[in-house]
Amino acid sequence: MMKTTRRLAALAAGLILLSGTAACAAPEQAETPEPTPETKQEEEIQEEEHMEKTMHLYINETELPVIWEDNQSVQALTELAASEPLHVNMSMYGGFEQVGSLGRDLPRSDRQTVTQAGDIVLYSGNQVVIFYGSNSWAYTRLGKADGVSASRMRELLGNGDVTLTFVLE
Repeated sequence: MMKTTRRLAALAAGLILLSGTAACAAPEQAETPEPTPETKQEEEIQEEEHMEKTMHLYINETELPVIWEDNQSVQALTELAASEPLHVNMSMYGGFEQVGSLGRDLPRSDRQTVTQAGDIVLYSGNQVVIFYGSNSWAYTRLGKADGVSASRMRELLGNGDVTLTFVLE
């Protein structure tokens, strides 16, 4: 009986020592507040709104359907148009394109390209070019008019300077 009592006492003392040592060894963890349901819902709404918005392009007052490239230049252009419409005054050049300054540099990945009517490109990192004819140069592709004929592009762009408006909706 005495041996059993001693064993129990030793066991109890060992457990007390172990629990004290474990408590000392465990690092204190700062409690991070759990997000409230309102915070989670607000974050989800902001993500959905950002994902649902699409950049639209207008030539003067006419909306041009565009298939945008998936690259850093288009992402930067989208960010420029995020808070308010971005207006770019364009000028005719060479009888096949309109060119306009963005007033700032965008990321670029120029490649030698042969353009066609409806192509939208970045030139020198800070100018948007939209074609109603063809050219060969080193550009960064931004997008292409979707389902718009060369004759319609010439009609929209070939009769004087225009304004491009980028709108995130």
